[in-house]
Amino acid sequence: MKQKKKKISITDTTALKKTFTFRGLNTVCQSAKCPNIGECFKNRTATFLILGRNCTRKCNFCAVEKYSPELVDKTEPSRVAKAIKELGLLYSIITSVTRDDLIDGGAEHFAKTINEIKAILNETKVEVLVPDFLGNTKSIDIVLNAKPDVFAHNLETVPVLYDKVRGGADYNRSLSVLEHAKYLGFKVKTGIMVGLGETVEQVFETVREIKNINVDILTIGQYLAPTKEHYPVIKEYTSKEFEVIENFAVSIGIKQVISGRYIRSSYLAEKHFKSL
Repeated sequence: MKQKKKKISITDTTALKKTFTFRGLNTVCQSAKCPNIGECFKNRTATFLILGRNCTRKCNFCAVEKYSPELVDKTEPSRVAKAIKELGLLYSIITSVTRDDLIDGGAEHFAKTINEIKAILNETKVEVLVPDFLGNTKSIDIVLNAKPDVFAHNLETVPVLYDKVRGGADYNRSLSVLEHAKYLGFKVKTGIMVGLGETVEQVFETVREIKNINVDILTIGQYLAPTKEHYPVIKEYTSKEFEVIENFAVSIGIKQVISGRYIRSSYLAEKHFKSL
């Protein structure tokens, strides 16, 4: 009698990391040094980092490597899907480094990954956290045509700080990416960080613009510099200040708002998706 393969316990973070290593997969949980890695793994969620580990942009708040981009691994979508099945993940987030070197920005690779997951795990929910694709709506549509359950793109900060911390990005372009997905009927999500030198009124104005394009889920977290070489933390927000921002966002009608020091865009993603 063939022995049934034992499913890896998702509560065993060490085993989880070994599985990622064995399959040659990257997670943003590890690459970006996320403070919530243990909790998310315990809750059977993970954020996969596709299209390599090297980003073509040089955002100086981010811990992701910034070297020459790697060749696109055509086997990666199926390996991600198999890992999700093996680990019994109920909700998975697929993100990537920014690949401005690719004609479609990596959109087709995103779509193939979603399709591979849905083909073998129809009940698993898939959230994508995409780069801006340089504003190319054809690339955005390639991803959307694969029917992700949530489409996310992070604004990261207020517009006046883009030149300082988001080299190569454009605030209005990022807004248009979110607006396009929402216009086509998708559940849309974005995240911002505070503590980079913005004022509270600038945060409020950004939140208003997020509401104006009917984003469904907003996450707000404290910027924590990954190393001393990264952009410095200008201000540490208190719990009360996070509460004030969250209450404001809720008061103007954003459906789901998650705010706090250690909040990151993928934190408890399944829970907030179910609450919509």
